[in-house]
Amino acid sequence: MAIHPQTAIGQVSLTIADLDRSVAFYTDTLGFRILHQDGLSAALTANGEQPLVFLTEEAGAQPQPAGTTGLYHFAILVPSRADLGRSLRRLHETGYSLSGASDHYVSEALYLDDPDGNGIEIYRDRPKAKWPARDGNLQMGNAQLDAQGILEEAERNGRAWDGLAPETRIGHIHLHVGDLAAAEAFYVGVLGFEVMQRWAGQALFVSAGGYHHYIGLNTWAGVGAPPPPPGSAGLREYAIELPDAAALEEVIERMDRAGVLSERQAAGATLRDPWGNGIVLHSVPVDTAEESVSGLTNS
Repeated sequence: MAIHPQTAIGQVSLTIADLDRSVAFYTDTLGFRILHQDGLSAALTANGEQPLVFLTEEAGAQPQPAGTTGLYHFAILVPSRADLGRSLRRLHETGYSLSGASDHYVSEALYLDDPDGNGIEIYRDRPKAKWPARDGNLQMGNAQLDAQGILEEAERNGRAWDGLAPETRIGHIHLHVGDLAAAEAFYVGVLGFEVMQRWAGQALFVSAGGYHHYIGLNTWAGVGAPPPPPGSAGLREYAIELPDAAALEEVIERMDRAGVLSERQAAGATLRDPWGNGIVLHSVPVDTAEESVSGLTNS
């Protein structure tokens, strides 16, 4: 049975080496707001209510080594092309370097790393009606980004930089894995996501409800790549949000039948994928604001 079509990706939790440094980057450069900060941790938000990124300091944490599984990037979905332009302009103003930029046909994206080497994508979706398809199959790819057009869109909009728009959310997550077949067996066969695209035998994109992808999985770190060593910066866990308790229970029942170990909690369950990536399953009631995640309201 497929996972509920209104499933989405929620909060991303990261290990970082210096909380003050990371909070400064995520607020001053990216435009998040501090929801709460306590000791060695901080929760960051765009709307002042919903936590999107949770940071935990581990002194001495080193960047995730190349050739290991774990985070490739987490993706911040902004609600419009003008918002993407504001983020790009802010990066220019602060002198923070991009690691890449692409037009993926379904979306336009900027890529960078945080101070600990954690990969980040900032993107906006094109309206779903404009997503290209061939023989009924969604087409995603890499083309040159129209950065100038994006900046001009922000200029026409006229709003000064005041941080991320309140409608901003986590759009998807992309992971290094050691084996695509095992990744498909877990994320599709057990959790119930649907395959949206296979890419050159090296990457797999899975989703729910027809979105282009909620989870990207790749073997670019190497087939059979090991997890990063303990104490590395990187992904601690990410949330998969189900729209109600019944949808959550369906996923947990499939995990139980497949023998996937999980820890039940009052609000859901925690588990790890075959490469040790932490996952939190919980139910979050759907509201009309989530229409932006489906690509139906973006311009």
